[in-house]
Amino acid sequence: MLIFVVLLTISACGYSPSAKFARNSLGDKISTSVVISAQDPENTVIIKDAVDRAIIEVFQASLVSRALSDTHLVLNMSAPSYVPIVYDVNGYIVSYRMSVSLSIKKFNNGVSKNYSAKGNYDFAVAPNAIVTDQQRFEAIGFSTQRAIRSFIAQVSAEGARSKK
Repeated sequence: MLIFVVLLTISACGYSPSAKFARNSLGDKISTSVVISAQDPENTVIIKDAVDRAIIEVFQASLVSRALSDTHLVLNMSAPSYVPIVYDVNGYIVSYRMSVSLSIKKFNNGVSKNYSAKGNYDFAVAPNAIVTDQQRFEAIGFSTQRAIRSFIAQVSAEGARSKK
């Protein structure tokens, strides 16, 4: 009985998931490309994987070649940065914040639109230790996922406004 009441309430209020609004803005077939950074080419793979995963999981859209796509996304990441945010009583760094900024250009029906998205991720390290490449790549991956969620929110809001 409780499930019936919840379903009735949700359907009565006109609820639609944000992925539906994002599809209104992007379409069902999406292609992506990432501008490779000469300074940090390893991060390009992390970004490409995170974007493709988001398109499939969140937008519930198909990844296709650019020739077959409704929308093409070009992503460019500025150099990731990490800064110390927590020190222990001896003055050693014990936590960092990784920040990633994405510049995303959306091409849809002959029209292009620019977006910017930022993501942060805080991670701990042992006192007086250096950040390993593994920690750095994981932090960039999590920061990129958060930046992509920010982009998804922007596109979903755009799709919701165009529905009205």
